[in-house]
Amino acid sequence: MNDLPEGFTCPAGREKPWGTNHAVLMGRKVINEPFAVINADDFYGRDSFAVLGKQLSGMAGKKNDYCMVGYRVGNTLSESGSVARGVCTTNEEGFLTGVVERTAIERIDGDIQFTDENGKKVVLEENTPVSMNMWGFTPDYFEYSEEYFKEFLKENMSNLKCEYFIPLMVNKLITEGTARVKVLDTTSKWFGVTYAADRQGVVDKIKALVEAGEYPNKLF
Repeated sequence: MNDLPEGFTCPAGREKPWGTNHAVLMGRKVINEPFAVINADDFYGRDSFAVLGKQLSGMAGKKNDYCMVGYRVGNTLSESGSVARGVCTTNEEGFLTGVVERTAIERIDGDIQFTDENGKKVVLEENTPVSMNMWGFTPDYFEYSEEYFKEFLKENMSNLKCEYFIPLMVNKLITEGTARVKVLDTTSKWFGVTYAADRQGVVDKIKALVEAGEYPNKLF
């Protein structure tokens, strides 16, 4: 939490670190090759790692070319209630043009939908790509992140709950034309514990994957 750029000090009263992109920055002194970023509390599925690993293997020595695994929104829903997802837009070449956080996404009467900022119901196609925070970067990403973190802190230091998110940084790089992000499709189904009621379903799904030989019974 106190690992900040020179000239900045963590304000009294702040209780949590500075968000996902601050977490990424913690690896800047030891990572010198293409790397992946994931959430520790999500189950991403085998195919997503295979897709991301293949892309990362071709990124060595490159700059400003990143990637993101785009999950099909229909594969990321909870059976217990609505979810929040970063809904992605892409260009004709499959590169990310933006990520917009949408809340209260759920399947109603067969349609996947959410309510936008104007109170309008919006229906999403089953295969609409969404971000589950599964990214691939090259080391130059650290340089951009450090510079923008300074700007972020100048504007938000007094806000004790502000967070420096990965999509915030990525959107800035895309908008400025500094970098591009390839969106990788995956057939994997995400699952995690969004609600307490999700727990047993997650346990059952992992058990089924172990029995099918797709996931090890013991990780280590």
